[in-house]
Amino acid sequence: MESVQPNSPFGIASLFNTIRSNKLFEMVVVTVILFSALLTGAKTYDISPQFLTIIEWLDYSITLFFLLEISIRFFAEEKKRNFFKSAWNIFDTLIVIVSMIPIEDSELALVGRLIRIFRVLRMVSVIPELRTLLNSLLKALPQLGYVALLMFIIVYIYAAVGTTFFAHINATLWGDITVSMLTLFRVMTFEDWTDVMYETMAVYPISWVFYITFIFLNAFAFLNMLIGIVVNTMEQENAEQWQIDHAGEPTLIDLSRQVEELKQLIEKRHS
Repeated sequence: MESVQPNSPFGIASLFNTIRSNKLFEMVVVTVILFSALLTGAKTYDISPQFLTIIEWLDYSITLFFLLEISIRFFAEEKKRNFFKSAWNIFDTLIVIVSMIPIEDSELALVGRLIRIFRVLRMVSVIPELRTLLNSLLKALPQLGYVALLMFIIVYIYAAVGTTFFAHINATLWGDITVSMLTLFRVMTFEDWTDVMYETMAVYPISWVFYITFIFLNAFAFLNMLIGIVVNTMEQENAEQWQIDHAGEPTLIDLSRQVEELKQLIEKRHS
């Protein structure tokens, strides 16, 4: 009688891989993560000791569930070393291991609470769409950095102009270039920016040009540039993922070439 190998279709790895790939299992994990976040938020309220005890037991149960879930994902890998090649798997493993350390009644209790808060981030590792979004954002960081640098230059120039002309009107808002940059950040977020504008317009009626141009550059132009960079990176990420998922499949160009070759072959036979 043949023995069943662990990595055979009926082996342990195949079984765990089936569980890991199951949509129901993914939904259960997401639900538990959300429930864990709610429990962490519930601890911030003034609740009775009995209810707090129930929350603690639920938290321990959630930690055990996460241990079971990370174990299933680990044993689902045919080559266990590949599991630790993913940064998200390492992150999840560290979160689960640290959550199991009994540090609630020690000096590191604050660290334990923070770790439980970070368990919400496991949502990113569980949902592929969130991973794609985060990966696109990370890939776009170099380009976003240049846009942020250009924004800083514009803000710095406007802050210098504001300090030069408006410091004697309101030193609290325009006293030096640092305070002026904070004021411009307030203008950029539209937080009572009209009050700032009307105050300077009482002395310089044309100063509205200063604010309108600044808002146009930062709140509209640069913001659209940032969104465009992220969207473009996401499209490239999706295109690369599509190529990986459909590697080896015939493309439209390949099919058109085959049709043309078939037509030429038919014409040769009839000629």
